[in-house]
Amino acid sequence: MTALASADVTLTMAAMTAQLSHEDTSLRYYAAWWLGKFGSDGTPSERGDAVGALIAALGDESDRTALGGYPLRRNAARALGKLGDLRAVEPLIHCLDCEDYYVREAAAQSLGKLADPQGITPLLELLAGGIEVAQFVPGRPHLVQPYEAIIESLGQLGARQAIADIEPFLGHDCERIEFAAARALYQLTGNDSYGERLLPALRAEDVQLRRSALLDLGAMGYVPGAEAIAQAPVENSFKLIALRGLVQTAIAQSGEITPRVTTLFTLMDGLL
Repeated sequence: MTALASADVTLTMAAMTAQLSHEDTSLRYYAAWWLGKFGSDGTPSERGDAVGALIAALGDESDRTALGGYPLRRNAARALGKLGDLRAVEPLIHCLDCEDYYVREAAAQSLGKLADPQGITPLLELLAGGIEVAQFVPGRPHLVQPYEAIIESLGQLGARQAIADIEPFLGHDCERIEFAAARALYQLTGNDSYGERLLPALRAEDVQLRRSALLDLGAMGYVPGAEAIAQAPVENSFKLIALRGLVQTAIAQSGEITPRVTTLFTLMDGLL
């Protein structure tokens, strides 16, 4: 980053943090998004100020939709997961009780990103009742809880105590939740059978399902699926994201560039 770019980021960080208190709710909403997108480029002091302002935004009551949602809270919760400050863990846990489904979803996702074990128990509590209660809310386009985000985050958090609670979701009617369960269970057990469950989905009729399965395979680091990912009928940009996830996993496991990693790089080169 050039000195000029750094100066621009510094000024914009301060401006966007201050904008979280603006009377215009649309400007506050944009500021929360911007801080999540670019805030990690700021100085430690600037990031600290931004995190404090974003945590305060989690309690905002003024920015509400006609259906009672909290758009600013949603963006603030997402941003806090990206900034990586553990001061946000407890406030995000409180957000898991919010009446807004999408605030709960954003909070669950961010708790997984922050990787603090404090998030495990409250996330597990949202799985109470299991698959039997994991149904759509009447008249709404979502389930009673953001199960996909909850399960994925438990996988990220290494919550082995959640295995028995997650396993039933392999049979959920929603494929994305089934994929999330397979992803988390592979991360928690290392059992290849969970990765293998996702491979047929790379040939599903619905391209959205193909993309979802592909990205889950990359996020879970299922290296044996590399060839299937490279050949899947999905845009190369998605394949590259997934293969990058496999490379990161393979290097983390070996600590060096092994022949397996070289093979992954070759597959990526063939997609460029």
